[in-house]
Amino acid sequence: MIKTEQLSLARQLDMVFKELEEELSGLSSGTVFVQIRNNAIGKFGIRHNPLEGRNGELRSADSGLSPVQYSSFRIMALESLKYKRHWTHGEISYEFAVRQGMIVVDATLESNYNMANLMIRYPRHTYPDPLTEIF
Repeated sequence: MIKTEQLSLARQLDMVFKELEEELSGLSSGTVFVQIRNNAIGKFGIRHNPLEGRNGELRSADSGLSPVQYSSFRIMALESLKYKRHWTHGEISYEFAVRQGMIVVDATLESNYNMANLMIRYPRHTYPDPLTEIF
């Protein structure tokens, strides 16, 4: 059995989009998110509002992504990985909407760091006291 850490992040993201394909085919807007830890995707999913309210009535949203829109979305998501630099923990969010028949995607890359890890990696004696250097 292959472990996630043995796959590139791009391959993992491609697998995420394959898993979400059916759900995306029913949505015309929302946010796809992937949480990354040690360059491996753990949690992923879609945040969306499946119902719209107008004139006091609730109804389901219009049809979802077409196969062409889905393919464009997946390619844009994979291309966005080129902008991820030097971090191994964080989250990537892809906010998407269909406007005038075209899919629009905004990607947000968020890196996360843990101060406890820094304290282990860099013992206290390697950092000068910033207060004594200022005054």
